[in-house]
Amino acid sequence: MNLHEYQGKSILKSFGVRIQEGLVASSPEEAVEAAKKLNAETGTEWWVVKAQIHAGGRGKGTIIGTEQHGVAIAKSLEDVKRIAGNILGGALVTKQTGEKGKLVNRILVAQDVYYPGASEPSEYYMGVLLNRQTGRNMIMYSTEGGMDIETVAEETPHLIFKEEIDPKVGLMPFQARKIAYNLGLSGNAFKEMTKFVVALYKAYEGCDASMFEINPVLKTSDDLIMAVDSKVTLDGNSLFRHKEYAEMRDVTEEDPTEVEADKHSLNYVKLDGNVGCMVNGAGLAMATMDMIKLSGGEPANFLDVGGTANAERVENAFRIILQDEAVKAILINIFGGIVRCDRVAQGVVDAYKNIGEIPVPIIVRLQGTNAVEAKKIIDDSGLRVRSAIALQEAADAVKEVLS
Repeated sequence: MNLHEYQGKSILKSFGVRIQEGLVASSPEEAVEAAKKLNAETGTEWWVVKAQIHAGGRGKGTIIGTEQHGVAIAKSLEDVKRIAGNILGGALVTKQTGEKGKLVNRILVAQDVYYPGASEPSEYYMGVLLNRQTGRNMIMYSTEGGMDIETVAEETPHLIFKEEIDPKVGLMPFQARKIAYNLGLSGNAFKEMTKFVVALYKAYEGCDASMFEINPVLKTSDDLIMAVDSKVTLDGNSLFRHKEYAEMRDVTEEDPTEVEADKHSLNYVKLDGNVGCMVNGAGLAMATMDMIKLSGGEPANFLDVGGTANAERVENAFRIILQDEAVKAILINIFGGIVRCDRVAQGVVDAYKNIGEIPVPIIVRLQGTNAVEAKKIIDDSGLRVRSAIALQEAADAVKEVLS
């Protein structure tokens, strides 16, 4: 589950990470009040107004139909109101949103932390995530903060450092000091960075995150270390342990069909193809998508109905797949291990009748327990459904209906 910047920062702060303070607003008037409150609490006389969407590159992105960027500096309360009015309700286009952009419903009004002082401020990149090759958490960091980390990795890979964490002992103090040293820090900034790293890793583990990305981590002109941005992804499987985080979910930032599928406990991911998939088991789903591509089609989705492919689940899956106008055919590929194929077949027939006429051809491949009986149920139904037992038979049927 992805979080907005202001939500990620609130989690970081709760674990002792210093952050750029800010307040959320959903109207220009609220933005002005937020700016006044920040001025009273922090003394800031300039403010940073940031669009809150689940996408990176907001500072370089623009609101459709305007020249307004998704992140802007306001030097007066009038600027705050004007910028907020330009951003809120607009569609922000970044390199991660596509050409349609994402609707901005909230903004974050944050304090200005690039104030004058004894030294120049510096920006760093820091992320905590799982290294899937080693099965260990790692802290990835760089002196090139404020830039796209992909660009840094491509053009200057020697400027990216990685520190892996042994799960038996966790993050060790010497590792936090090593990170501060590799970032070229000394004195109070060195001490502050070691504290920052320890608190950041504690937050990552404490909220069962899949990823924490801070870009940039800022060394202020008076040698404080703070998170100026935050990109946080939580492990959805752990939300039962964190009710307060589950309430942070913003379904307006997600694909509506994926939200609906989640309500029915279906594992669904929309893709850009023309063949809808309904499968039980993630491994079989991946193999099915490969089979569709080899047959000349493109998978329109990943949809795992799980081990209980009854009539209700099949019907819900049908309705979700049919919301995609690009779907030209539907392939149902079920392996009956625990679930009996004849029950799945009857579920397909019942679901078809409940929905009414389905405008695209359906290929049903059922293999496993009672597969022969299942084929007979499909064949005798009189519906516009083709049955198959062998995988190649199903693949040939897909190729035929697409040609």
